[in-house]
Amino acid sequence: MLLDTSFLIRLLKDTEPLHGNAKDYFRYFIENKVIIKCSTISIAEYCVKGRHDELPLRNMQILPFNFDHAVRAGEIMAILKSSKGTPPGAERVVVINDIKLFAQADSDTEIDGFVTADSEGRKMYDSIKPISGLSFDYIDIKVPCHEHFGYLPLPI
Repeated sequence: MLLDTSFLIRLLKDTEPLHGNAKDYFRYFIENKVIIKCSTISIAEYCVKGRHDELPLRNMQILPFNFDHAVRAGEIMAILKSSKGTPPGAERVVVINDIKLFAQADSDTEIDGFVTADSEGRKMYDSIKPISGLSFDYIDIKVPCHEHFGYLPLPI
């Protein structure tokens, strides 16, 4: 699983409304020996308001953004722009971080899911998946972990 910045924020800030869901997902991944990856892009985004030493990095593999990711991100961004059209004034070529993360998830055969709390990202994912053939699932933690993975939550 590739963790989005929005997931990390919810996991680490106990005042966030989705903190419990984020903890449940993280616990599920650890208990089920799911490979957890964190992009250097998400680390950079998290460090805007947080510190790198707050991240549970010992439980994750760090995924650097590399050449193959960059090429795939450009392809996915072109698909997104062609599906939505370029709004006036937006002719500048910018690849947004969500698309870079999608490219990383799509390029890494170990990644089956992108775990996030970002509903806006879901709209992008849904609009480009049929055209781009993205190879991972979009997992929104607004859906409780037990519902997503289909298990009965038992009290601990």
